[in-house]
Amino acid sequence: MAKRPIFVPHKDAPGLVREIVFDIPWAGGFAATQKKKNIEALHKAAAAQGYSPLLEVSTKSDETAGQHLSAFHLKVHGKSGEIPLESAFQGSKVFERGGPFTDLYEAEPRLAKRDDRLRKCGQLIGFEFEGDSFPLQPTTVFYDWLYLRAIYPHRFWLEKRLTKRVKYAGFTDIEFNPSKSVNCQARSCALFVALVQQEKLESVVASPKIFVQAMTELCDGRLLGANESQLAI
Repeated sequence: MAKRPIFVPHKDAPGLVREIVFDIPWAGGFAATQKKKNIEALHKAAAAQGYSPLLEVSTKSDETAGQHLSAFHLKVHGKSGEIPLESAFQGSKVFERGGPFTDLYEAEPRLAKRDDRLRKCGQLIGFEFEGDSFPLQPTTVFYDWLYLRAIYPHRFWLEKRLTKRVKYAGFTDIEFNPSKSVNCQARSCALFVALVQQEKLESVVASPKIFVQAMTELCDGRLLGANESQLAI
């Protein structure tokens, strides 16, 4: 058995996203067939509680939209051009003894995530991206910012696909283990939908400062207890 969450857009939830964890039978292994079994088990457990349909947001998704919304496929549109989202996240980390390592912006995402400097420079103390600083609290604020900026150019297509053509009850990422990390593309996707539903997307992504302030107010302190070692993932 394993515990895996779904992320539900909700106007009254802290941070506009409700996280609901389910115990599911877990198929071990790295084969695609095993991943599919786990996705099906999670979606089945959620459906039994009234949360259906769900969209798997990862490269393992059966749906094109879910695959395209995977962070490993997304690029952040910044001042220096398009940067893979994962590379932007890793390269923007600031530690006690180093960072940001902006050369990672040009690295392949999986290589950027494994760069030795990310583990040898002490505690993570924040993020810096294109001259803007981001705090560690709320814990997902920088990752959410990058994710929203990456999908923002496609917001009208996504709004139609995620909230009108199919009204998803929530979003999942079968690779996300809440006991090991905090940032999750499915959660960020749920936040996008919640902001669209509340007609707040345009205003909160106007600038990093506005976004951090808005999310701090919306989170209402819910995420302040996260372990710093998890924030770095």
